[in-house]
Amino acid sequence: MNDSRETFSPGGASPTPERPRPTLRSLLALRVSLTGWSVVLLAGSIAGAALATLWITSVPLIALGAGIPLTLLATALIRWLADLHRQWAARRFGESVARPYLPTPDAGWPVRLWTILRDPATWRDWTWLVINSLTGWLTSGLSVLLVIGGFVYLLYPLIYLLTPPQVFRTPLGEAFRLHSAGQSFALVPLGPVCFLLWYATVTRLANLNARVIRLLLGPTEQARLRARVRQLATSRAETVDTQAGELRRIERDLHDGAQARLVSLGMSLGLAEQLLPEDQEAVRQLLAEARDSASGALGELRDLVRGIHPPVLADRGLDGALQALALANPIPTTVVTRLPGRLPAPVESAAYFAVTEALSNAIKHAGARHIRITVELGPAGELTMRVADDGRGGASPHHGTGLRGIARRLAAFDGTLAVDSPPGGPTEIRMSLPCASS
Repeated sequence: MNDSRETFSPGGASPTPERPRPTLRSLLALRVSLTGWSVVLLAGSIAGAALATLWITSVPLIALGAGIPLTLLATALIRWLADLHRQWAARRFGESVARPYLPTPDAGWPVRLWTILRDPATWRDWTWLVINSLTGWLTSGLSVLLVIGGFVYLLYPLIYLLTPPQVFRTPLGEAFRLHSAGQSFALVPLGPVCFLLWYATVTRLANLNARVIRLLLGPTEQARLRARVRQLATSRAETVDTQAGELRRIERDLHDGAQARLVSLGMSLGLAEQLLPEDQEAVRQLLAEARDSASGALGELRDLVRGIHPPVLADRGLDGALQALALANPIPTTVVTRLPGRLPAPVESAAYFAVTEALSNAIKHAGARHIRITVELGPAGELTMRVADDGRGGASPHHGTGLRGIARRLAAFDGTLAVDSPPGGPTEIRMSLPCASS
């Protein structure tokens, strides 16, 4: 028997625990980490300057033909470098920075080059390269310089003693020349000052760098609208194809199942009518066969209707339908729902069938011993569904049609699908649907 049917209401939710206050150690570790990233980003600024030079050199050579492969190579390198910086900005702010590029057609070099050159994101990448080559020295180089300065000034007396007389004698210019090791101790207080400046500015400088990256390398509002239109067009086409496939399946099931039984029923009744005056025993057998055909046709019609919209979903809502689904599952299944009430019928139907397909995949392929279904409606009006199992893992939307079918079903409602399934397990299928409770 399947274990547990846990249902939670928003009113019974426990209060959100307060975040622990950061300690000095954690704050210092964060700043040290950001300084390490500053070194990497500073190297990226230098690489960006070299790529900007390559780009400026390659574009004028396009007319000569030799610039085409050079421009494509420079573009690939620039976009690779830009992707690395987008990942940094996403890591810094905790939200992804989408790639704004137009799809590159699988065609010859001239067509691909023309697509690249007419893409506004390409020229924004070039603008970012030039700007980052300058601002990188401020946002990244200043932090590195303050750290180096702090160590240098703290150790200046030792440096004075270990270096030749010609170097490190005018640390602040000719107006301040050191004549003895004792005078070099006057520079030691500048070390803590540098470290204090570093501590106070490294986070702000890193955030400034990430904002510049997000501003110049993220999609513009126009690009977002274009991507949204492409996504809607794709999801609409997939939805139409899916609906056409469903109609063909229903037609096939009716033709091969209920329709064939009804035809057989009609033939049995017609033959019984002919034999009624002569052989009542044969008529009795024909009527029994007709009754069996009618029962079989009724059962197939019920199964067909249940596949279109389960009656339990209409009667008891998403919560009750998932509980019934768990009870019929051969693998022990826990259902946890946090729903304030009934949801719009189309959303309930899409969520139910998405969970059903994910559950079916777990039963067929995961080899799981336990499955957990969690469904909750967030404060932003987003319905989140998670189907987790302790099976073998390795699930991917790129393998098989089950997860792709779920993604297509959710896309019709602007929903999303995410799969976390490392080899060896466990697996968690995360699905979301925007909705508002009715």
